[in-house]
Amino acid sequence: MEKSDSSTLHRILDANLDRAREGVRVIEEWCRFGLYNLELADQCKQLRHELAQWHQPLFRQARDTPNDPGTQLTHVHEQARSNPEVLLRANLARVQESLRVLEEYSKLCDPAMATACKQMRYRVYILEGQLFDEKQPWIRDPFTLPHLYLVTSPSKTLLATVEAALKGGLKLVQHRDKNSSDSERLQISNQLCQLCHQYNAIFIVNDRVDIALAVNADGVHLGQQDIPMDLARKILGPQKLVGRSTTNADEMHRAIAEKADYIGVGPVFATPTKAGKTPIGLDYINYVSQHAPMPWYAIGGVDEHNLADVLAAGAERAAVVRAVMQASDPTKMTQKLLQKFLGQSQSK
Repeated sequence: MEKSDSSTLHRILDANLDRAREGVRVIEEWCRFGLYNLELADQCKQLRHELAQWHQPLFRQARDTPNDPGTQLTHVHEQARSNPEVLLRANLARVQESLRVLEEYSKLCDPAMATACKQMRYRVYILEGQLFDEKQPWIRDPFTLPHLYLVTSPSKTLLATVEAALKGGLKLVQHRDKNSSDSERLQISNQLCQLCHQYNAIFIVNDRVDIALAVNADGVHLGQQDIPMDLARKILGPQKLVGRSTTNADEMHRAIAEKADYIGVGPVFATPTKAGKTPIGLDYINYVSQHAPMPWYAIGGVDEHNLADVLAAGAERAAVVRAVMQASDPTKMTQKLLQKFLGQSQSK
């Protein structure tokens, strides 16, 4: 091989090693911070280190970025990503393509490297299957959790009320029932889960991880006295949502350490749902808005009359109970509440 050919080969290998390592790092960050899946994150980390071992100094020395015409090439689809799934699929394709290039061109200089890149490419195919398993819906994407969260309260018209709210655009429901028997809670949870999924809404069970598992709910919401969050994740699996109630900064920071998918923040105002608990007021709302890295919901006495104040204090999401469960028209009330969120986002 002539010297000019060797230089070209080394530039190709250098460029594609960089592209593959960068793409794997993008995927790794989502596995770590988006899915909290250490197993998948570790797979990515191992791939990065293996690629780094093949990145020889002579490849880097051949790099000629100022004269590389490829730096000027782009595509309209690369300018924006509509959601994390699109972003991940693009980077998986980037890694797979780079590994194929590495496999083919390294045959000209290092058959062992070609074999290693081929094996890594197959591992990335397996990783892609694990990320996009049909049994692991992308509801755990923290960027897409709905703004409005309905927490149910006992009602003779529970199913009808929830369905009316779903018809109004509601996309997140938690079934909360502290008094019914286990069999009743299981039956109602199953009915609510099926109803929510008919409307493409997320269904959460309050407290009871066993019931959430039994009805295939999308997650569970835990109070401060409930089971540890890591145990809930172990039972439900990494693809499910696990939320935690908080009433002060210490509880919020513990929830952050536990890697809660979201937290409830309240009670903001006095509410019979949390009888005897002192309202936290809007100061804690402001604190959480500056310190919580995950989505969070202001809850406790929130209704159509005070929601604007809650949003002005820094909240972007809120949970309601009586405002919808006791509304004369749950559909219209849901639409009215959602309109307030829309108005707030347009004013920013």
